[in-house]
Amino acid sequence: MLQGTKLFASLSDRLTATFKNLRGKGRLSEEDIDTTVREIRLALLDADVALPVVRAFCARVKERALDVEVSRALNPGQQVVKIVNEELVGILGGQTRRLQFAKTPPTVIMLAGLQGAGKTTLAGKLAKHLKDQGHQPMLVAADLQRPNAVDQLQIVGERAGVVVFAPEPGNGVGDPVEVARRSVREAEVKLHDIVIVDTAGRLAIDAELMAQLRDVRDAVSPDETLLVVDAMIGQDAVNTAVLFNEQVGFDGVVLTKLDGDARGGAALSVVGVTGEPILFASTGEKVTDFEVFHPDRMAGRILDMGDVLSLIEQAEQAFDAEQTQRMAGKVERGEDFTLTDFLEQMQAVKKMGNLSKLLGMLPGMGDMKQQLESLDEREIDRVAAIIQSMTPAEREDPKILNASRRTRIARGAGVEVQNINNLVDRFGDAQKMMRQMRSGKGPGLPGMPAMPGGSRKAKSRAKPKVKKGRSGNPAKRAQQEAAAAAGQPLVDPTSLELPSQFKDLLGKQ
Repeated sequence: MLQGTKLFASLSDRLTATFKNLRGKGRLSEEDIDTTVREIRLALLDADVALPVVRAFCARVKERALDVEVSRALNPGQQVVKIVNEELVGILGGQTRRLQFAKTPPTVIMLAGLQGAGKTTLAGKLAKHLKDQGHQPMLVAADLQRPNAVDQLQIVGERAGVVVFAPEPGNGVGDPVEVARRSVREAEVKLHDIVIVDTAGRLAIDAELMAQLRDVRDAVSPDETLLVVDAMIGQDAVNTAVLFNEQVGFDGVVLTKLDGDARGGAALSVVGVTGEPILFASTGEKVTDFEVFHPDRMAGRILDMGDVLSLIEQAEQAFDAEQTQRMAGKVERGEDFTLTDFLEQMQAVKKMGNLSKLLGMLPGMGDMKQQLESLDEREIDRVAAIIQSMTPAEREDPKILNASRRTRIARGAGVEVQNINNLVDRFGDAQKMMRQMRSGKGPGLPGMPAMPGGSRKAKSRAKPKVKKGRSGNPAKRAQQEAAAAAGQPLVDPTSLELPSQFKDLLGKQ
């Protein structure tokens, strides 16, 4: 569920501006391609991407862009966007890499990294992620040097709802190698199928740290050794990864602080420099702000193509099956969408996370960054307070809201009567949209399956489907062609109004 991230904002803006200059050109000259590649090179260097990675990337883009197939293309500008997208996916790792589990439990995962990279918090997020997948993880407090590291892991474990193995108090007391070794036996006895070992870090790499990590590694023979890297420290993160790989070795990278404002070069460099994939990304402070790293989706975000698949995954998690089926049944029976239903939908959308980030996953939202940043999340709480101040009868039928009722609701919600009036007016529009959906004409609600039919009358008027042409937008066009080449169905983002009814009900920002 990769949410929108600030990390690549500058790079995304520069690349998008570069591609806009290619629009409308029927043929690209070598000078056009040189200019475009030069702008891409500058954008990558400004994002703090490692120089060897930048050189190799730009060389591949230029070679492919000069190919005769591209020069004869109907819209070569779109072809260049497609090439850049594919090459970005390549330097981000290509395929999504999943955790490798042991054939015989427990699977041992060792976390390594410098102090301050966020290992301990990341350990809790990873444990929560695996627990939600049906596993029984156990956290191991093997960082016995950093002050209060053991206490912090216990707090993180409590928030994640997982067991923490912490036989030593830490703060310089205890043997981390022995703790790690005992944790595997403890997991076997207590039937934990995954052991996550939180190891010590340093402010800088030194011989003592590397020796301790090698000893812990040899004691538990981890199935996965993951290097936790702070995505905000740029080239230093790449240098750290190289040294860890040479002296200890690791199987994959986890990026933390991917929601920061740094330039993001670490994410685009670490795979190319170390040859090891990025497995996960931490995108916020909450224990649930953690996601599998998908190179193709991240490339899509950088090029402002959106990340619709992650958006859909988050919706599926937020909207429970019972609620979805109940709403679908109401639509099929021809029942009206009520304020109670709206409140449920709004609370489910809020579970998905920050609304600005969610909307930022939609294609083409790069030009609306200021509007997204100005979205007031508190407005959702105000609307919820208004609805919760109503009686059940008022929620079912807003038509009964006379002046005295509206005054009472406004007083209970701490808002003005005008806010009640606006909500009721816009809710009428939302009900009309639901009726259109019932007739087969309108879009569905987030989290709800598409209605299989619609009324007989609507079916009789239905026109035969016309095959949809390719988009005129270079980014969307490249996404369509890439999906077609891979033989994968492409979700049309323009059909996703996530959530249009919320925009109407909340008013203009």
